Amino acid sequence: MGGTKRLYYEDAYLTEFDADVVERTEHEGRPAVVLDRTAFYPESGGQPWDKGTLAGAEVLAVVEREDGAILHVLDGPAPEGRVHGSVDRGTRLDHMRQHTGQHVLSQAFFEVLKGETRSFHLGPQVSTLEIGLSAAADADLDRVEDRANAVVWENREVKISFVPEDRIGEVPLRRPPKRSGLLRVIEVDGFDFSACGGTHVRRTGEIGLIRLGPAEKIRGNLRFEFLCGGRALGDYRAKDRTARRLAGAFSCAPGDVAGHVERLAAEHKALKKRARGLEERLAAFEAEAVVRAATGPLVFGLLADKTPEEARSLALNVVKGGEFTVVYGASSESQGHLIAARSASLKTDLRALAPVVGAVVPVKGGGGPTLIELVTSETARLGEAVEAAVAWLRANG
Repeated sequence: MGGTKRLYYEDAYLTEFDADVVERTEHEGRPAVVLDRTAFYPESGGQPWDKGTLAGAEVLAVVEREDGAILHVLDGPAPEGRVHGSVDRGTRLDHMRQHTGQHVLSQAFFEVLKGETRSFHLGPQVSTLEIGLSAAADADLDRVEDRANAVVWENREVKISFVPEDRIGEVPLRRPPKRSGLLRVIEVDGFDFSACGGTHVRRTGEIGLIRLGPAEKIRGNLRFEFLCGGRALGDYRAKDRTARRLAGAFSCAPGDVAGHVERLAAEHKALKKRARGLEERLAAFEAEAVVRAATGPLVFGLLADKTPEEARSLALNVVKGGEFTVVYGASSESQGHLIAARSASLKTDLRALAPVVGAVVPVKGGGGPTLIELVTSETARLGEAVEAAVAWLRANG
């Protein structure tokens, strides 16, 4: 417990303090100071550092050194003597709610599903909790969330104690401690015991609400997003407004929005399938016209009225109608596409066009001997790219 005295250990609600500078130094090229005591929390245990000011300078980072000293990295010159520190209260309280909520949620996972906590990260918008479970049903996750919030609403006391290493076996810790020596234990009254150096609220009611979010698989475990307090309220408010807007658009109740969206998605999928079929039939008819009008084996042009996908489909249909090589240019919103295709009976390897066109405009993409597609950001010069490809094919085709 040596080094800088940590005032937040005794009072996590303390955000204004005075201290003496005991060391002036640098950290990664920035001015930094060590104080004899501080209310600033350094990044540790998945919890980020506190924001705020020190002697009027913004605190850019708070870092714990191996010797137990806490570095305050500043955006201005390192001060001397007696200084005043001010921790950003809103950020501190938010971190306290999220971190205490994590303790409650971790124990709820263990109590309900025997899922052990593997890691925790407190992020600026959402926090994450990695749990030792390979899968979990929605109904089981509802039980975890219900249990966690029941503990919040019971407004249980959150107690802090310091336990010597030789007595830590007397404490029913949820997981073994990562540090040795005198340990700081956070107890959610009668529910959870954790060795932790973070900042926490005095009672679980201050957490407000715990909202369990989506999960992803990682390292054979499940990593969940979660929100507490004001973050959970903001998430609910945003989703509620979205649901009400959609309900207005569909002229239905908010609870019926999901059904309307599912039906709309199914209709959209069916229409896309029908549209693709019509586009393919149209490309076949257009290809017949192109083949009839062709004056030689090389067909080319800029197709201003077609998307790159439509141009590709037309080119492939043309080369099916005879011995042709086709070069088309078509543009999407921000890119120009050069599509080149040839009939299977011809021998020219169209991959040779990539360096030819690349000498005119920067391109990426590729393909095979019978079909390539090159993309350039210089849409205004797409015509030059087509001309370069056509010139090479006339000389080498």
